[in-house]
Amino acid sequence: MFVDQHPDTLGGMQTSVRLQRRFLELAGHRVTIVSPKYRGKHIPDQAVIELPSLPLGPGEYSISIPGKVSDKLLAKAMTERGPVDVVHVQADFWQAIIGYRFAKDNNLPVVHTMHNRLDVGIAATMPLPGLVQRGFGLAQKAFLGTGKPVAADAWTYLQRFTDHAQRVTAPSSHFARLLEDERVFARVEVVPNGMDDGLASDLLAQPSAKPNTRPRLAWVGRFSAEKRLLPFLDAVALSNIDAEIHVFGDGADRAKAEAKAQAMDRPTVVIRGKVPYGQMLTELRRADALVQTSQGFETQGMTVYEAAALGTPSLLSDRNIAEDLPKGVYWLTEDDTVAALATALEDCVDQIKAGHGPLTSSFDPASFLQSRQTQLMIKVYEDADREFRSRSLPSG
Repeated sequence: MFVDQHPDTLGGMQTSVRLQRRFLELAGHRVTIVSPKYRGKHIPDQAVIELPSLPLGPGEYSISIPGKVSDKLLAKAMTERGPVDVVHVQADFWQAIIGYRFAKDNNLPVVHTMHNRLDVGIAATMPLPGLVQRGFGLAQKAFLGTGKPVAADAWTYLQRFTDHAQRVTAPSSHFARLLEDERVFARVEVVPNGMDDGLASDLLAQPSAKPNTRPRLAWVGRFSAEKRLLPFLDAVALSNIDAEIHVFGDGADRAKAEAKAQAMDRPTVVIRGKVPYGQMLTELRRADALVQTSQGFETQGMTVYEAAALGTPSLLSDRNIAEDLPKGVYWLTEDDTVAALATALEDCVDQIKAGHGPLTSSFDPASFLQSRQTQLMIKVYEDADREFRSRSLPSG
């Protein structure tokens, strides 16, 4: 598996990759993850090959440079891991290029999982997004030798990768449909990111928590513009709800978020920071509601599904996420403004206090367990391998 960021860094993709690895290994498969070198101290993992990297901003993220040097380092490291059957690219940038080069050098089939809305994400996080996207397109053309003009937009850029893939997957039906509509790949298969079976079973086996005397809301994600943490805190201040808001995650907007939290009047906002996955699930089960505030960026909205599986409804800002959930398990904002979010927060807290509102009983937790998603992905691997080998056989 090739990932743009080390699996121990913060992010929904990283969480899903760690779970995928674990459940593939439980099913008897060998998994190797290729990522940029981790910044800071951590416990080395023989199943994670860390390629040399450069810092990407002030946080924990890094960038690897594709090319002959990384190719040679990767080839040497892989000699100690044994033969490979399938390359699974779960990246959009440098590691995607490295992964496709590795597949070509070793004559291997490729499965590409699309995790991100590049068009929205780059526009939300980068200055001069058009130039940034063109820069990625230039690097793609230079290191992959696509033989086509430089991809000037996000969808063409992704399609240049999938020209060389046997299968493409997405974590939700709405994102799969968008990728097909934008001609990234003819048929995108839906394989959701799942939740750890054991942790889910343990949590669901526990007695339901007593109702919070004061409504408790959770916000989970990266502290960056596309996740809209700062507008969320503005909406909390505008609503002046009588509730506890627990904010989990980390990122570049942390200092601004902490300043806004400290300035609150009646709402109590606690910036909890990054916590282990098991604790995060426990916190979701304890909450009266999860608040999801990004708009048009999420390709699944993983925490919304985790919360629903654990019996916690969500307040959603993204109608695409709502489309893939059973009706009646969420609140939905009227529009994309801070004022509409503030109004929705008020309604949410009022209903929690009154003891009514969305229920998650129509959501089947078993549909979201990682073991189920792993079996779906193994079928994708087998189909990709079969197609690749059939095309590789000499004619006649």
